[in-house]
Amino acid sequence: MTDPGSEARAAATLRGGLAAILAFACAGTLVELLLLEHYDGWRQWLPLGLLAAGVVGALVVMVVPGPRVLAVWRALMGLYLSAGLVGTWFHYAGNVEFEIERTPELAGLALFRAAMEGATPALAPGTMVQFGLLGLLLMYRHPAWKAGSRSSR
Repeated sequence: MTDPGSEARAAATLRGGLAAILAFACAGTLVELLLLEHYDGWRQWLPLGLLAAGVVGALVVMVVPGPRVLAVWRALMGLYLSAGLVGTWFHYAGNVEFEIERTPELAGLALFRAAMEGATPALAPGTMVQFGLLGLLLMYRHPAWKAGSRSSR
């Protein structure tokens, strides 16, 4: 027979570990983007702000995981998912534009391949999607939701 308290402690340890990994990953990605000078206009500033918020948010979720904190965290992870998808489109579209300018006769699958292999890593923003999904996973059956209303789940 498994002790429910033991399972709760194990789940809390896993949540804390996941939050720490996310904080570390967001911080590392933020530093990398800063080193790559990824701050030319609002489109490039957006992931920087989200990553900084993710570092702080993950630490807050680890320390004071109340229902309101988790609701804000859920919204932030939704923004991560959106930013990752939109960022992938921005990277890909920028590469397509560059490839067509460089080689106007390029089209179809050849254009797609050239754009995917372009100077701007087209799938790099997918990292934000991964972080968002992990952040949502961190909240799965989180006991702090019980402290809030049922509508906040």
